[in-house]
Amino acid sequence: MTALSRQIIAVVPAAGVGSRMQADKPKQYLRIHGKTLLEHTVGALLSYPHVNRVVLAVAENDPYFRRLPLARDCRIQIVSGGESRAESVLNGLKAIENPERIQVLVHDAARPCITHEDLDKLLRVTDENGAILALPAVDTIKTADIRQQIIRTEDRNFIWLAQTPQFFRADVLLQALEQALAQGFNITDEASAMELAGFRPHLVTGRSDNIKVTRPEDLALAEFYLSQKNKIK
Repeated sequence: MTALSRQIIAVVPAAGVGSRMQADKPKQYLRIHGKTLLEHTVGALLSYPHVNRVVLAVAENDPYFRRLPLARDCRIQIVSGGESRAESVLNGLKAIENPERIQVLVHDAARPCITHEDLDKLLRVTDENGAILALPAVDTIKTADIRQQIIRTEDRNFIWLAQTPQFFRADVLLQALEQALAQGFNITDEASAMELAGFRPHLVTGRSDNIKVTRPEDLALAEFYLSQKNKIK
């Protein structure tokens, strides 16, 4: 069965506090060009023709989301976020009916510059291993000890930097996340749970402007990329 013969749902974990941004609110609610990062991100997903809806995981006591127009969009389903990203994604997956018939694009709330061209590339992967957007490493990669002293230099020819979206069958990812969390693994992205379950997700080369806003300086960079994107339109 091909990707496009299944229903595709985007799952966006948006319950984090974004402490590294040093802002007065979670980073997904910081504004660029009059919209929050979350609005840019979800808007890019909902405008993609193959995404049927978005499942959005927000913190239970989130005071910001209900003020946004997104809160009234019938294409968005809200679920409670968890203590970790993995738990938020799992809550989103559990809210999907008939997950065996669904494929999910799991995407960071603070990656507002995703392009439809990259989504097209992900959807070309049709086997059950799934796929993620990623960038081949171009910098020299060092491994350090707890004192931040170099232990060794890694071979960057085999190093990729994971991005999102990450694209999997909903039922397979749900089971993989449940197993990984039950065993106490620290799951920082969906592919790592799939790897632990024995799958080998494909790496699809993404774009360097698909940045995740994590630190204060990232906001200006995302603003620039979104400006360029709007000019192309």
